[in-house]
Amino acid sequence: MIEDLTAINQHLADKSAEQIISWAFQPSHRTLTTTTFGDRSAALLHMVTRQKPNATILWVDTGYNTSATYRFADNLIEQLDLNMHIYSPEMTSVRRNVLMGGIPDIEDPLHEEFTRQVKLEPFQRATSILQPTIWLTGIRKDQSEFRRSLDVVTRTVNGYLKVAPLLNWNEDQLDAYMQTHALPNEPDYFDPTKFNKARECGLHTRI
Repeated sequence: MIEDLTAINQHLADKSAEQIISWAFQPSHRTLTTTTFGDRSAALLHMVTRQKPNATILWVDTGYNTSATYRFADNLIEQLDLNMHIYSPEMTSVRRNVLMGGIPDIEDPLHEEFTRQVKLEPFQRATSILQPTIWLTGIRKDQSEFRRSLDVVTRTVNGYLKVAPLLNWNEDQLDAYMQTHALPNEPDYFDPTKFNKARECGLHTRI
């Protein structure tokens, strides 16, 4: 396991997103890329599959995605020929909605358990099976206060490294990349654990 995060971040400080991704796919790494199929998600998936066509892609499907997201995901999976690993909550959304009375409000004590069921548990189940040493994620500093505090490489609670190649990118840079490569986008995305874009769902604060 790589230990010196300071040295890694210094090494990657002046590297492009593509170079950071190349570092993440060194032969000694077991690299996992996650996606939500949310707004501008095609950019990271395109960068990754250009370098590693058979890269392992994890999608935690909460069961609460919009119809547009499900259609977009199916189309992008086919377009980029993604090597998908899809994990879902153990309980269906219909059953959960009955038992919890719908999606609990963020002030509701049930919301923490809701988040665990639909996001954290499927992710932890997936990583316990896939056993990554590197987790590639598309998070950016301009998305939340918490993310502004992060380095490109951090360590998860379970010891593997979380790598954010697009951490210092903004929306204009992403839009330019997607236009250059004629990538599709679908902004109609809903995360039931957040309620607003600036709120963390728990993956990046508790995993």
